[in-house]
Amino acid sequence: MNKAGNQFDALIIGGGHNGLVCAWYLARKGKRVGVLERASTVGGAAITEEFYPGFRNSVASYTVSLLQPKVIADMGLAKHGLEVVLRKVDNFLPTKDGYLLSGRDGLTVREIERHSARDAQSYPRYSAALDNVVDCIKQFLLVAPPNVGGGFADLLALLKAGRVAQRLSLETQRDLLDFFTKSASEILDSYFENDTVKALFAFDATVGHFASPHEPGSAYVLLHHVFGEAAGVAGAWGHAIGGMGAITQAMLRACETAGVTVLTDASVEQILTENNKVTGARSNGTTFLAPVVASSVHPQVLFQQLLEDEQLEPDFRRRIDNYKSHSGTFRMNVALDRLPKFINSPLNTLEGADHLTGGIIIAPDMQYMHNAWVSATQSGWSDKPIIEMLIPSTLDDSLAPAGKHVASLFCQQFAYSLPGDRHWDDERDVAADHIIATVEQQAPGFRDSILGRQVLSPWDLEQKFGLIGGDIFHGRMSLDQLFSARPVLGNGAYRSPVKGLYMCGAGTHPGGGVTGAPGHNAAQQILRDQRGVF
Repeated sequence: MNKAGNQFDALIIGGGHNGLVCAWYLARKGKRVGVLERASTVGGAAITEEFYPGFRNSVASYTVSLLQPKVIADMGLAKHGLEVVLRKVDNFLPTKDGYLLSGRDGLTVREIERHSARDAQSYPRYSAALDNVVDCIKQFLLVAPPNVGGGFADLLALLKAGRVAQRLSLETQRDLLDFFTKSASEILDSYFENDTVKALFAFDATVGHFASPHEPGSAYVLLHHVFGEAAGVAGAWGHAIGGMGAITQAMLRACETAGVTVLTDASVEQILTENNKVTGARSNGTTFLAPVVASSVHPQVLFQQLLEDEQLEPDFRRRIDNYKSHSGTFRMNVALDRLPKFINSPLNTLEGADHLTGGIIIAPDMQYMHNAWVSATQSGWSDKPIIEMLIPSTLDDSLAPAGKHVASLFCQQFAYSLPGDRHWDDERDVAADHIIATVEQQAPGFRDSILGRQVLSPWDLEQKFGLIGGDIFHGRMSLDQLFSARPVLGNGAYRSPVKGLYMCGAGTHPGGGVTGAPGHNAAQQILRDQRGVF
């Protein structure tokens, strides 16, 4: 590029979904925006790859619900090729001697009633409490949190937050406090008696969370996973035709239509500053100039690797160094020559197998989930892992050859750092075999149906996607790392300590998942701050 081609109003570091969202909102306002992505394709952890000849699947993130409807509509993602279809059944939980399903049109309550009449009566009360809390929190998803120590605008934001909470009923205020501070087991025990029913809901508290469902704060992780919607249906989960890469490819087309310059294979070595003000970034030896830089990468990558130490005051640096990232996630994709048959399922034949379109959860009760975490803390990975299997080819025949299938295995309670001198290079395939053996117990013949596999340990997730500690959320979703304190109190409104340098990734409010909210919110903050500057 010539010098003029290297000059932008704003540079985005990282072409994951949040980076693309931020870039689009800035470009829509007429700004000249460049995106620098280190990989050969955009998308970050939301990509689709062929992992075995003829078989494609989402590589890391694997299902759709949390992507903000406003982002979908504003960017015109449907016009750019995004199609989302709903699971026919939301979840299928096989147990030792039965199963439990969840889904729309009263399926969940009917299924609960098969296990406990009392729990079926309690479910509407639990669902209403959840809905009321979610409705409250949704009001804050697409706004910048008040910045502690900020100016008048932050004071107004804080007052607005207080007014929203004040308008809630006393019962909802109590529920809000419960979900932010209590364990998932405490919440669920107060509503339900049946262990299988509790497990159906407790699973959400373990997704991307290296902890027991008995740990205080795990209820919020549960809550975080019910914010969304798919295909216009609140709380539903869906599949993007073509895999998660279809989302980010649609975003790429939207960005290019808006005039964004997207450069791949463009790893950033350094963010450039002068007098504590950002001036651009250096990528592959080339200097790109801009008065604004927004980073969608993990906060520790940004502040530990891309900035000089003297740019950050000691307390901020210390807190970034102590920012907690560890989600305990192990990801696999497998190519299958046939659908699995579960011992306990609604219909153990290939016809009418709607339950196989849902999330197949292998975690029959909360004690199992607790033990999975305990064993992982002791030996590095769980002797009985928590597994969610999705078979997206039941909804999308573009992913596998006719009559064949692909399955995602999202597995929990695998430590990033293994005890002793063990390393994931040596343990990766052993753990993968153990996961397959765990599924085999529920679906005999599953092992023999596997044609090929793609395996990503927590260490591999860090190497491939820059997810520090293998954390799929860019940082633990705990009370000390949420809202105005994400990633650091005093810098929770997308602004870094360096003037003109912003954060727009999942390490900011409202956190992880394929939401687009951090990218949306950061862009609005940038436009407010830089009014009249560019």
